[in-house]
Amino acid sequence: MKTDTGLPEPLPDSPLEIFARWLDEARTRRLQPNPDSMVIATVGPDGAPAARVVLCKHLATDPGFVVFYTNYLSRKGRELTVNPRAAAVLHWDALGRQVRIEGPVTRSPVEESDRYFASRPLDSRIGAWASRQSEPLATRAALAAQVREVMTRFGIADDARDADIPRPPHWGGYRLWIETLELWIAGPGRVHERAVWRRTLEPWGEDALRGGPWTATRLNP
Repeated sequence: MKTDTGLPEPLPDSPLEIFARWLDEARTRRLQPNPDSMVIATVGPDGAPAARVVLCKHLATDPGFVVFYTNYLSRKGRELTVNPRAAAVLHWDALGRQVRIEGPVTRSPVEESDRYFASRPLDSRIGAWASRQSEPLATRAALAAQVREVMTRFGIADDARDADIPRPPHWGGYRLWIETLELWIAGPGRVHERAVWRRTLEPWGEDALRGGPWTATRLNP
């Protein structure tokens, strides 16, 4: 389903308002499961890329970053420690739209990670403690035992609907700062619309960045 008549002409100074509108529409219309799904690609010390799907939990149009949460000790967490840059793709097939992002990555502020962790369902909070993400697992039963150990440690009954569980120190948010952003709209006969915006980022306070002006370029499909 193609819902756009095309990208504006001339291209706007910033792409972030269009990105925000697209993300909001994908969430509102719910034409496909998990409209927040976002592929994140990182690079390991050996230069080999790896990609996986996470959820885009927040888009901050000012100053311009997306947020996702994960285990800091997972493969992507370890790779981001070595090379704190990532690429991301959000693709809404039902809307005929795609967004590509590239840029540096920083950890979210502790308070932000605490607040989001506290909002998660109880079983998800238990799982964040129980799973040694990306590490070898002998059996499914071993994982169940790790879950049970966490429930015992925090005194959580089987029928509990909520419990006071602190955020694990190895779990939290990342901010992918948008240095490059490409917007794509599906077109007939593969005559798609593409445009890319780029800007320079510089340090701005603790674990924050500030962007310069955008430059925009249309691309062949």
